[in-house]
Amino acid sequence: MVRDRFYPYKVIRMRTKSIQKTLLGLGAVSIFALSGCFTGPYLKKEAATRIAAPAWMIERQIDTGVYDLTVFERMHQRNADANIYIEGDGTVWTQERKRSLNPTPMNPVALHMAAHDKADNVAYLARPCQYSDMTDPETPCPQSTWEGGRFSNKVITSMNTALDEIKARYDIENLNLIGYDGGGAIAAILAATRDDVVSLRTVAANLDHEVYTNHHEIAPFAESLNPVDYAAQLKYIPQHHFIGGQDDIMPPTILHSYLQALGTSNCVNYTFIQEAEHEAGWVEKWPALFQSLPSCEGPARVMDFTFDAPDFMERPKPSKP
Repeated sequence: MVRDRFYPYKVIRMRTKSIQKTLLGLGAVSIFALSGCFTGPYLKKEAATRIAAPAWMIERQIDTGVYDLTVFERMHQRNADANIYIEGDGTVWTQERKRSLNPTPMNPVALHMAAHDKADNVAYLARPCQYSDMTDPETPCPQSTWEGGRFSNKVITSMNTALDEIKARYDIENLNLIGYDGGGAIAAILAATRDDVVSLRTVAANLDHEVYTNHHEIAPFAESLNPVDYAAQLKYIPQHHFIGGQDDIMPPTILHSYLQALGTSNCVNYTFIQEAEHEAGWVEKWPALFQSLPSCEGPARVMDFTFDAPDFMERPKPSKP
C-alpha cells in the first residue's frame, strides 16, 4: 500500500525555524503575536520581498494564460544573456503533516541563491500557485498543481510562456537555467525543449521523479513529465548538478538514474557537497559553486558516479564546553 508521505518531519520543522529566523531578523517579533500566522502567504510574500530587495530584484506578475507567475528580477543589460532561477516544490505538506493548501515555500532557497547572483540580468521564477491569492475563486490552483501534476504539461507551458515574456521584454539573447529541488526538474525539461538555453544547473534536483516516488513510497506523479525521459535532448546541453551528502529528500540514486539515461556525454558534470542537506548548506556556498561554469569541453565519457555516496546519518550535536 502506498504510504502518504513526502518530506520527513524534521525538514518541515527546519523550514518553519528558517522563516522564523528570517522574520525575526527583519524586526518582525510582534508578528508572532498573531497566533500561528507567521507562515501565512502574506508574511511569506513579505519575507521574499525583503530577500530580493537588497539585490535590487523587483517583483511583478506574469500572466501566462494558465497561471499568474510571481517573478523577482533585475535586468540591467539588453541584448545579453540572463540567469533564470526556478523555485522548488515549496510547501507540499504542513507542519501538522497535512496536505498543504498553499505551496508557497517557507524557505525560498532559489530566491536566496538568485539574490547572491551578481550578474547583470537575473530573474527568479516562483512555481505556479506560489505567492498567489489562493482565496480568489478564479485562481486555477487545484492541489494537483503542486502534488502529482507539479511537472505537468500545463506547468511547463506556463513556465515557457514566462521565459518568452522575459526575453521579449528585455531583449534577452540566451538563458542560463538554474533550478532547485523540483525547480531543477522543470529547468531540465525546459532546457530540453527550448533552443535558447545555453546552460543548465541544478541543486538538490528531482531529475527522475519515478525514482523519487519509489524511494519515498508515495504515489507516482502520474500527471507529470519526467526529466529523465528527455535524456537524448539534454546530453548535449552544458550542465552541472549539485547534490548534498546529508540530503535525505533527494538521495544520489535520483541523479544516478539521470546520468545513466544520458549515457555518453562530455557536457555533464556534478559536484557532491558532503555537508549539504536538502535546504541547508547551499545558499552560503552558492557564490563559489556558481563559478563552476557548465561546458562541453574534453572527451565524451560514460555518465556515472565516481564516488561511494555516504549513508545519510544525523550529524551529532557538539557537546557543550
